[in-house]
Amino acid sequence: MLQSLLAEGRPLLADGATGTNLFTMGLTSGDSPELWNAEHPDRIESLHRSFVDAGSDLILTNSFGANRRRLMLHKLEGRTRELNRLAAQSARKVADSAGRPVVVAGSVGPTGDLIAPLGPLSEDEAMDVFIEQIEGLREGGADVAWIETMSAPEEMRAAAVAAGKCGMPYTVTASFDTAGRTMMGIAPAAFGDLVQAFDPAPVAYGANCGVGASDLLAAILGMAPGATLIAKANAGVPQWHGAEIHYSGTPELMEAYAGLAVDCGARIVGGCCGNSPAHVAAMRRGLDAHKAGGRPDLEAIVAALGPLVAPPATETGPSRPRRRERT
Repeated sequence: MLQSLLAEGRPLLADGATGTNLFTMGLTSGDSPELWNAEHPDRIESLHRSFVDAGSDLILTNSFGANRRRLMLHKLEGRTRELNRLAAQSARKVADSAGRPVVVAGSVGPTGDLIAPLGPLSEDEAMDVFIEQIEGLREGGADVAWIETMSAPEEMRAAAVAAGKCGMPYTVTASFDTAGRTMMGIAPAAFGDLVQAFDPAPVAYGANCGVGASDLLAAILGMAPGATLIAKANAGVPQWHGAEIHYSGTPELMEAYAGLAVDCGARIVGGCCGNSPAHVAAMRRGLDAHKAGGRPDLEAIVAALGPLVAPPATETGPSRPRRRERT
């Protein structure tokens, strides 16, 4: 379904955040969002429905951390396939009732482990972890495996191969949050070269999460013009307010971001952390009102969306690894 919608030529609107919206619905810090697929499917369906009502063409399942390695933290690893199946079923139910085509994208996040030799997980073991997850998503009715917030080439490749072995089309996005690179040191241009060489190739690739909307579009500008690109930015910049993270981006900022993302070359535009249904509705307005302009430069992006939080580094070495969470 994703390929057929892309063939129409119009930019597609993805949804907003999962985790930060679930917190407003009662999720407690430290609990597993994925367990809500079994315990509170009504709330998960309500979130999906709010994004569809806001105009989303594509919704992500509540399965970002639903791989065996991440679920071990909650002693839920034995329910991996079940929780992924339920996640996809909830999204599928909402998509099928939308009255228009809506893609169900099976969210696949990192394992949380570093890949050998830096960490305990081999690439083949990571592939098996992703196969288990993607099989559950496929059984629940996902249209595409949505591999996201990645940073290590070995883990990206493991997830891509897993999707191929499951017979699922897939997309892949990385988070460029460390001086314009992923936390494992991959620059946007190198990322594009990497994933386009995967077999099978992704339906689309791009950037998500990171630090701010300006930084994310800077990453998109660094990727190959003409590729089928994804831009899924945070709602502005994450800021600590006491013990809680808030995002600076207003719906108006995300409306401007949506049009700029298309001008930067994105074919799929959406929001990541901090993006509520109101932000997504604003992006819908931005896409519907957008008139094609020239490819913007960084100066134009910064003028519209605010300064870069993590300007590209001059050095070429990789950054120090750290864990990445998508909320």
